[in-house]
Amino acid sequence: MTDQLNGKPPTSFYIIGAVFLVWNVIGFMFYLQHAMMSPETVPEGVDAAMLAFMEATPVWATAAYAIAVNVGMIASVMLLFRKSIAMPLYVVSLVGALILDFDSFVLRDVVAIWGSGSFIVPSAVIIIGVIEIWYSRSVANRYYR
Repeated sequence: MTDQLNGKPPTSFYIIGAVFLVWNVIGFMFYLQHAMMSPETVPEGVDAAMLAFMEATPVWATAAYAIAVNVGMIASVMLLFRKSIAMPLYVVSLVGALILDFDSFVLRDVVAIWGSGSFIVPSAVIIIGVIEIWYSRSVANRYYR
């Protein structure tokens, strides 16, 4: 192995960290679109039932969404700066996403409004969140300062 303890990480570390950052920035952009939505800015293809569902999102679920995407971006930056705080921040981000999903899938029936396709993005968010936690933990002792 050419990697030394707390040595310079390989290029793949930075590529993976950049992919995580891009993923979280995309999530942040979706959050901004949701938070700043008005009747004039409703995306094409969103019908009245979907719009009513989004507008009825409780404040605590919107706050969890905001925490998930903002903390996820910070965690990705911390990962790229090789800071050990990245892993617990990714955990907080995943918990925020799970709280939002709890509201959407358990308390309110998102599947009745959006259909079975409503599982795709939340599933991807959870899977990638777990991968972010796993990866940031697995590189902790090798590359963090």
